[in-house]
Parts: sequence; C-alpha cells; structure tokens
Amino acid sequence: MGKVVLVTGAARHLGARLVRRIQRDPDVERVIAVDAVDSPHPLGAAEFVRADIRRPAIAKILARHDVDTVVHMDVTGTALGSGGRTSVKETNVIGTMQLLGACQKSQRIRRLVVKSTTSVYGAAPRDPAVFTETTPAKSLPSGGFAKDAVEVEGYVRGFARRRPDVAVCVLRFANILGPRVDSPLTEYLALPVLPTVFGYDPRLQFVHEDDVVDVLEIAAREPRRATLNSGTFNIAGDGVLLLSQCARRLGRPTAPVLLPAVTWVGQALRTVGVTDFSPEQIRLLTHGRVVSTVQMRETLGFTPLHTTADAFADFARSQGPGLLPPERLARAVDRLAGRLVPGSTFPDVPAGS
Repeated sequence: MGKVVLVTGAARHLGARLVRRIQRDPDVERVIAVDAVDSPHPLGAAEFVRADIRRPAIAKILARHDVDTVVHMDVTGTALGSGGRTSVKETNVIGTMQLLGACQKSQRIRRLVVKSTTSVYGAAPRDPAVFTETTPAKSLPSGGFAKDAVEVEGYVRGFARRRPDVAVCVLRFANILGPRVDSPLTEYLALPVLPTVFGYDPRLQFVHEDDVVDVLEIAAREPRRATLNSGTFNIAGDGVLLLSQCARRLGRPTAPVLLPAVTWVGQALRTVGVTDFSPEQIRLLTHGRVVSTVQMRETLGFTPLHTTADAFADFARSQGPGLLPPERLARAVDRLAGRLVPGSTFPDVPAGS
C-alpha cells in the first residue's frame, strides 16, 4: 500500500471503517480522510480534512499531503444530511471529475481505487443470465445512481488512458447489505409491505458490508503480482436470492402491482419521502441482475466471507420482526402452493428461514 492514502467519503459508515482498517497496515505512514461534512464516525489516527471534492481545492490537498494512493468512496446513491438528489449527482459526477483532474496533475499518485456498482449493467428483459466485467449492457441506465456510476467509470477510463503509470482498480459492488448500511434498496426492504411487480420474481445478489471493507483494503495495497495492478472487478457474495425469498425471510407481505402502475407507485413513495423508488430500482426489482465473480477470485485474489444469503440474513436480523413471522409466512406460502399445484413445496426456504 502507498505510504500516504487519501480516502474520500470518510463521513459515511463504510468510508470511516475503511479509514480505520487501512491504518493497521504497517507500511502506511499516514491516512487522509476527506469529506464535505464532519464525520460522525471515529477515524482513529487519520487526519480529517473537511473539503468538498467538487471544488478545485482537492488538488491542493493531494499536493500538500504527498498522497500516492487514492480510494474514491464518495460515489453513492444516498445524500448526507439535507442534501437531495442534485447534490448526490454533483458529488458523484462533478466531484469525480475534479478528483481525477487533481490526480492527473499529481506526479506522486501511483494507485487509484474507485467504488462503483453492478448497476452499470442495467436491468432489462433480454439481459444475459450472468454478467461478466466485459459484457455490454443491453439497456444503459437512464437515470439515478446507476447513470452516475456509468459516467464515473467513463471518466475513470479516460484518466487511465492519460496516466498509464497509475494503477487503476474499479470495484463494481452488488447491492451492499449489513446492519448499518443505508441505501435505496435497504429503505425499500424496510417498508412494512413490499411493492413488487406482478408476474416477476427477480434474482438478486448481495455483498456484506464487512466484505466491502476487506476487498477495498486488498485493492488499495501494493499488489504482489503485476496482474493485480489494475482492472475492473465484480464483487458479490456467492449465490442468489429471489425477491419472494427476501420478503419471506423478512416476514414482509408483498403487494404485487401491474407493471404499468409501478411508476406511479414509485412517484408516490418518493413524494412522501419513504424511499428512492427510482426507475432503475424498478427495473432491478423487475428483471433482477446476476454477475460473475470469477475475476474477483482468480485475479484479485479475494473470496468473500459471506454469501448472498448470509448478507441478507444479517440485514434481516437488524430489521427486527416483520408483520408476519417468517416461519408462519413460509408455511402459508407452501399451503397456497399446494392448493394451486398439488404436491408442490418450497424446499429452498425451510421454516424459520
């Protein structure tokens, strides 16, 4: 790992965790934690710099502290404090542009790690069963955080071409879950009743917040093999869950809505401030998304400690009991399935799961 590491997005839970983790590396001399607001989370011995990465001042911070490694965590779908969607987009896109411009001018920068998302693949009815890092999206995201991430990755690729001497690593995370994660998806899953799209049961992948911190630390280190110096990697836990399984394990009843009415439901939820039920979120909860993690294991050398089911179970425990106890809900679903199709069961969801 570089001797001086700068981490953006340090006021957020995951950013602060990474700041504390990096400090354990004996090869790290200093950690510079940057965010536009004061961090409510402990940062250990890191030096906190309150700065907005949308401003040119970020270049002065890189130069003043002799930064050689940058971990860009400030690409996110949720606002801090009273900020809305506009401020989130500006931080994601304009902030990344300013940060990359500052990195391009710095002659000390040797490594750049960028937190991205598998949402860049979009979600469409003709999608492949599994996306690899080189699979083109059938339908590019049209808005929201997913579109921001597509733009961010485009700027990162341009930076990599201009500065081939800098190792650039982009980590595309599946939906991050855990007891302390705040995202549009966790807000949706926390609803007492889950609106779903009638006739669809999408496959979903998750990655546990602990694994997110672990893989970011690996990506920020000086690699032992040249093949680890740069690249784009999908990051997700093993296995998939259907949305119906998620609802049962949360004890949440579902409210199927016909596809033409889903957009109206999303607008209603956004109006009351319940959740960011964006068009991209709707597409995910309609068609789902599954990615390959072969490169994560074979090239990056990372194996998550938690499966998709593990990550969801940890999140579900943090939510407390739903309106319907999971074991009762599972039995009710099995009984209903038995009436519709005699002899049918749901063996993948045991009672109490």
